[in-house]
Amino acid sequence: MSSASLFIPCIVDLVLPGIGESTAAIVRHLGLTPRYHQAQTCCGLMAFNSGFRDEARRLARHFIEVFEADEVIVSPSGSCVNMVKNRYPELFADEPAWQRRALALAPRVFELSQFIVDHLGVTDLGATRQAAVAYHESCSTLNGLGVSAQPRALLAAVRGTTLVPFKGADVCCGFGGTFSNSFPEISTALVSQKVGFFLESGADLLVMCDPGCLLNIQGYLHRHHPGKQALHLADYLAGALPAGTGRRP
Repeated sequence: MSSASLFIPCIVDLVLPGIGESTAAIVRHLGLTPRYHQAQTCCGLMAFNSGFRDEARRLARHFIEVFEADEVIVSPSGSCVNMVKNRYPELFADEPAWQRRALALAPRVFELSQFIVDHLGVTDLGATRQAAVAYHESCSTLNGLGVSAQPRALLAAVRGTTLVPFKGADVCCGFGGTFSNSFPEISTALVSQKVGFFLESGADLLVMCDPGCLLNIQGYLHRHHPGKQALHLADYLAGALPAGTGRRP
């Protein structure tokens, strides 16, 4: 394997592009060439969660057509990867041909930390960063993909980084895609609780694998606790790589 295809989610593409840059930097650091398909679009998660199954199927077909010839697809979003791996087969339950294509693609789609640790067998990136870090378990990443040990292993291997125990690490942050727009009061209560747990931990940074969670938590921190910072795992790792090999946020 000499290259890895990058699936860059909508939020990253439109709002948090630095995460995409950091993902590409990490892939290069691992000795692979990052590939980006200009034709890629949304995976259909928002439509699926909102009950628009026809629209979700249209986007899923396009995703499959764009990526199905690739050896491996890597994304810095656990929720989007969960959509592709676990929801596409469900979407195409009545379309056997598309379901077969979805099932054939699923094993080759990875969340970033899952790709590094499980697929490549790497935990130590040769990174160094002095910080006490708490790790937030994004719902889809944890419950949909079973990814938890992988990002923790990568963080623990960063020289100078201390993983801090975090109460409520697996409690929802309140983003939930369209949920945060449909139920803003509940979303705000959940993110307030999450940030409270983070502050209690005494950690310098809150790190996570899902850009949606990051957008929600960063926004709350910016408004209420501007001295505290949240980062995507890709940004944290890329910023800790040896000089010249990673993007420093």
